[in-house]
Amino acid sequence: MALRSTVFKAEVGISDLDRHYYAAHNLILARHPSETDERMMVRVLAFIYNASESLEFGRGISTDDEPALWERDLTGAVQHWIEVGQPDERLVRRACGRADKVSVYAYGRGVEQWWQQNAAAFGKQEKLTVWLVDSRQSQALAALAERGMQLQCTLQDGNAMVAADADTLDIELKRLTEER
Repeated sequence: MALRSTVFKAEVGISDLDRHYYAAHNLILARHPSETDERMMVRVLAFIYNASESLEFGRGISTDDEPALWERDLTGAVQHWIEVGQPDERLVRRACGRADKVSVYAYGRGVEQWWQQNAAAFGKQEKLTVWLVDSRQSQALAALAERGMQLQCTLQDGNAMVAADADTLDIELKRLTEER
């Protein structure tokens, strides 16, 4: 018998001072049995950094033709494709061909080696931005995971302050690709 996804619900209040975006989102996250709390919470972090009314989660970790998150226009064209983790270079290249903008939020063990192996190929992709989530910060985010979460998030100068009942985290992403 196949294991089923675990459903998490998150009420996320976002105050993005950089983009002047202020909204509350009720997120429903289906965590695949093979997905860790860390990966799920990095998906939430990616949502926070890119929040909009049309941003939505993809079908999940077992689907190659959909990203972790994406934003599509009314015609279904992909405006923003967002991956988390250490995706394969071919997948990122294919995403760059399908979307107007592609972002990767890289985290986890071996991320430095992954970046060294893919930096040259990623540098050729003009639509691509790769962000590094420090492992201490992604693990601290994972500790906030609960089946019912309430998060308040403030973004300013590219940094995020994520507050939950248990803790408040300061998240600072490092941009790995050059600005264009």
